[in-house]
Amino acid sequence: MVTGAGGFIGSHLVEALVSKGHDVRAFVRYNSSNSWGWLESSPCRDQLEIISGDIRDYDIVRSAVRGCDMVFHLAALIGIPYSYVSPLAYVRTNVEGTYNVLQASLEWQVGRVVHTSTSEVYGTAQYVPIDESHPVNPQSPYAATKSGADQLAISYYRSFELPVTVVRPFNTYGPRQSARAIIPTVMSQILEGKRSISLGSLSPTRDLTFVSDTVSGFIAAAESPNAVGEVVNLGTGREISIGDLVKKIAGVLGVDVEVVTEECRVRPPKSEVERLCSNPSKMLSLTGWSASVALEDGLCMTADWMKENRRIYKGYIYNV
Repeated sequence: MVTGAGGFIGSHLVEALVSKGHDVRAFVRYNSSNSWGWLESSPCRDQLEIISGDIRDYDIVRSAVRGCDMVFHLAALIGIPYSYVSPLAYVRTNVEGTYNVLQASLEWQVGRVVHTSTSEVYGTAQYVPIDESHPVNPQSPYAATKSGADQLAISYYRSFELPVTVVRPFNTYGPRQSARAIIPTVMSQILEGKRSISLGSLSPTRDLTFVSDTVSGFIAAAESPNAVGEVVNLGTGREISIGDLVKKIAGVLGVDVEVVTEECRVRPPKSEVERLCSNPSKMLSLTGWSASVALEDGLCMTADWMKENRRIYKGYIYNV
C-alpha cells in the first residue's frame, strides 16, 4: 500500500511499483468528487486497488492496511507557508496520521513500513554534507510535525519490533509537483509570460533530487534488510542556491529574467532553512542506491512536462 498515492511523489512511486510487478493498493484522500489526484491520468490506473479515505481516521487506515505485505507512508501536509497558518492541521495529519499507519501495520503484522521524512527536519545545516547523525532542528511547524512523526516511527521499531525504515528525501522535484515548490513556482511564472519573477530569499541552498531517483530510493530502502530500523538520506550530495537555480531554469526555458523579492514569500528569519546538502553515503552502503539524474537533465524533463500541463498552474498568484 502507498498512502498519499495521488500526490506528486506517491503517484510516481505507485507507477514504479506496478512496473516491477507488485499488486498495489493506493490510499488517496477522500473528496466529494472522488478524484484520485495524479492517478486519474496514470497509465496504471486500471491495475490499482484504490481506497479513498482520510489518513487521520484510524478506522479506514486500519481497514486499508489489512492484508498488505509492505506500506509506503507518504500522506502528509507538506507546504511550509501553510504550516504557519494552520499548525494544528499539520499535527493531526503528519503526527496522528503516522500513528494510524504504524499502529495498523503493527496490528496486521506488516512486513515492512517505509516512512517518509524530509530534510527540513535538520534545519539550517550545522555542517555539510548533512549525514543522519546531524542534529534534528526543525524550524517550522511543518518540520516539527515531520520530526515528531519520524521519532514515532523509530519508536515503533524499538518498542514493538515493527520493521520500519525512515527515508529522508532532500528536495525532490519533477513532473506533477505543485507550484508550492521552488522549481514549478519559477517555471509557472515564466510560462505565464512573466520576465520579472516574484520570489522570497535567493540565498538559501538546496540539494535537488529528481523524482525518479527519490522513487528508486524508496524502493531500494524497502527491499534492503540492512535498512530496517534505520534513517537514510536520499539526496545528490550537491547544493545550489535559489538565485543560481533561477538562472538555470531561465536558461532551460531560453529566457532572460529578473527576480523581485515579494515580502509575503519571505519566511520568518528564524524559520528559513539557509542551507541543505545531503550526505547520501549511508544509503549507498546499505542498499547500493545513489542518485543518477543530473540537475540540468531533470530541469529539462520538468520543463517539457510543465509546458504541456501549464493550464493546471496559477503562476500569477502566490501558492501558499
